[in-house]
Amino acid sequence: MLNIFKKSSKNEQEIEEVTEKKNDSEGGLFNRLKNGLSKTKDGFINKVTSLFSTHGKIDDELFEELEEILIQADVGINTAMELIEGLEERVEEDELKEPEELTEVFKEELSALLKEEDGQLDLKAGQNIIIVVGVNGAGKTTTIAKIARRFKEDGKKVLMAAADTFRAAAIDQLKVWGDRLGINVIAQSEGSDAAAVAFDAVQAARARDIDLLIVDTAGRLHTQKNLMEELKKVKRVIEREAGDFNIQVLLVLDATTGQNAMSQAKLFNEAVHVDGIALTKLDGTAKGGIVIGIKNELGIPIKLIGVGEAAEDLQDFNAKKFIEALFI
Repeated sequence: MLNIFKKSSKNEQEIEEVTEKKNDSEGGLFNRLKNGLSKTKDGFINKVTSLFSTHGKIDDELFEELEEILIQADVGINTAMELIEGLEERVEEDELKEPEELTEVFKEELSALLKEEDGQLDLKAGQNIIIVVGVNGAGKTTTIAKIARRFKEDGKKVLMAAADTFRAAAIDQLKVWGDRLGINVIAQSEGSDAAAVAFDAVQAARARDIDLLIVDTAGRLHTQKNLMEELKKVKRVIEREAGDFNIQVLLVLDATTGQNAMSQAKLFNEAVHVDGIALTKLDGTAKGGIVIGIKNELGIPIKLIGVGEAAEDLQDFNAKKFIEALFI
């Protein structure tokens, strides 16, 4: 194994943060969520509430300014217009007169858009496979490690597969995670057929009675057709060999990329049908409105959100807690 991580303090730090065990209470987890969303609160929600508290009256100018804030927060044009239309209807129905009254209404409208979005990456009874997809830099491998750690600590037998054979570093990185977490990794050499690695991994998972097999795939540009075709092949092989395994595709998206993340989600979903999304790096952006846009426009469940580097910062997405953390 190449000791590539000795040259990178960032990777060493990530490994320590994933493998370090903490006993966070529910309150501690909520505080992590609140702290992780602080940039979004400052750059998005506080701008909205400030607009409502300082604008003299409810008029077209107020809604135009609100639309601009929403679009800047990466909510997306369609979702922004839907939110504004909802507010306008509430103003008429409830006969609202003062802009300050819109804050609670706005919170309710956001909650309505996310009401069915209660994440949680669950395993079904029997054996499970999670195929993890996404572009390079989204935090895919770190997310895999955090998921593996979580289920291993929950008493599950976990296996990982290094089906990103495009880069030797990707294979070595997953092996390092495996060593640190005490989880076996099925791998071949750089340049090997990714589908062959997936085939071997499924056979190993069956033979070893594994509860969860996590398959890492090449971090590919979603616009590169040949690479997307390779990803489709990997999924086909897994589905063919898996039998009665429960299979789900998890797409890892970097929240800091904004509307580009939306484009990635659309194209990956068209290629391999995405069952859930892990939205990482929400702590690094003031544009957390992407959560609302993805849910509303794509309808793909957001299973996990990343609000920091530690293992506990990859949290099951809970719409109620998400809204509460932004407005508290």
